[in-house]
Amino acid sequence: MADKKIIAVIGSTGAQGGGLARAIAADRSGGFAGRAITRHPDSDKGKALASLGLEVVGADMDDEASLRRAFAGAHGVFAVTNFWEHLSPEKELAQAGAIARAAKGAGVGHVVWSTLEDTRKRVPLSDSRLPTLHEKYKVPHFDAKGEADRLFAEQGVPTTYLLAAFYWDNFIHFGMGPRKSPDGGAVLALPLGGGRLPGIAAGDIGRCAYGIFRRGSEMIGKRVGIAGETLSGPEMAERFSRALGTTVNFYDMPFDAYRALGFPGADDLGNMFQYQAIFNDEFCDSRDLALSRALNPELQTFAVWLERNKGAITIA
Repeated sequence: MADKKIIAVIGSTGAQGGGLARAIAADRSGGFAGRAITRHPDSDKGKALASLGLEVVGADMDDEASLRRAFAGAHGVFAVTNFWEHLSPEKELAQAGAIARAAKGAGVGHVVWSTLEDTRKRVPLSDSRLPTLHEKYKVPHFDAKGEADRLFAEQGVPTTYLLAAFYWDNFIHFGMGPRKSPDGGAVLALPLGGGRLPGIAAGDIGRCAYGIFRRGSEMIGKRVGIAGETLSGPEMAERFSRALGTTVNFYDMPFDAYRALGFPGADDLGNMFQYQAIFNDEFCDSRDLALSRALNPELQTFAVWLERNKGAITIA
């Protein structure tokens, strides 16, 4: 391990970072060693990572000094923030800034920053096509990450900007899966505005990030959009039908109706879907399926992901 380059992985017990940590651990003959960063290294998830042969280190994104210690001696850092843990874009910006400064201070050679578009560049706050949220955002969980891109650039940290796609895991964990319909079948209801949706298995994001680290300096400064497959609503419903053995129809829910559902972040997600619909061709094209598969040869299609996860999908 002494001759391997260390990749420090933020969010190592989560979806994206966990995928990267496991990819590093599985590549026994590769040139990298994983350092899993977590707030709770003694937790069951932390111990599970240690059992894979990963170094597990405690640090907190709200504590810049702890990040700098955790990055010491690392060649690479995978940086991701979790908006849905606190629903605060301001907190995301603060955490991203702490990561960028800590990476600079530790002399890290390559950061992969998991970001998204700042939608305000295309839909300014004065544009009524999307409601303005919290007086400063159109899609808060996109905008703060996109705004944070400049923090890495300002620090002069060698950075690859990784743009992920819709997590198919949301169909399990976020209540977005098919629901029972009166006719005995099921309905998949999403506000796509007649457009297509790039999607990906959350764990595949980390495996694509590993592909970026393996390519090295040629990826620095690039914006890399990834997805496993880009599908219309009816196409997703058809794949659900095949996997689950029941008829699933697609309902293209109006954006206002989705925003009115009332769960935490419904307005944010409603705006996200509408933004993707307004700029659908451009948004889909920004997620490069061929490059995604080149970075991660094990990249899952939606049908493969469904087959592997159908047991966890409950039609409520």
